[in-house]
Amino acid sequence: MDDKQQIEALYREMYEAMVRKDTVTLISVHADDFVLTHMTGMHQSKQEYIRAIANGTLNYYSAEHEQIDITIDGNHATLTGRSRVNAAVFGGGRHTWRLQLYFDLVKEDGKWRFTTVRASTY
Repeated sequence: MDDKQQIEALYREMYEAMVRKDTVTLISVHADDFVLTHMTGMHQSKQEYIRAIANGTLNYYSAEHEQIDITIDGNHATLTGRSRVNAAVFGGGRHTWRLQLYFDLVKEDGKWRFTTVRASTY
């Protein structure tokens, strides 16, 4: 696979791991200093984010990917993904969100990892 294919596969793998609450995979695909910025402006570290998925604060049920745009510059890349995500988060009811994620990625030791993400709707 070329780099774009690897990054797209990583995006899909991340969502599948979120649905399965697969913390091992989530740890693997995110850099140690990963930070998520929610659409509310709240920031979560990698550890806080994965813990919230594992304990049910963030519940993901499915994701249908509509658009994935990737730009690569050496060992750095950006991905903008638009997906319809069925989820129940922070005690709210289950809902399908039109979720847009803006990722920064880095390639280290031949493997791409997410470093930051900013969430919004579209």
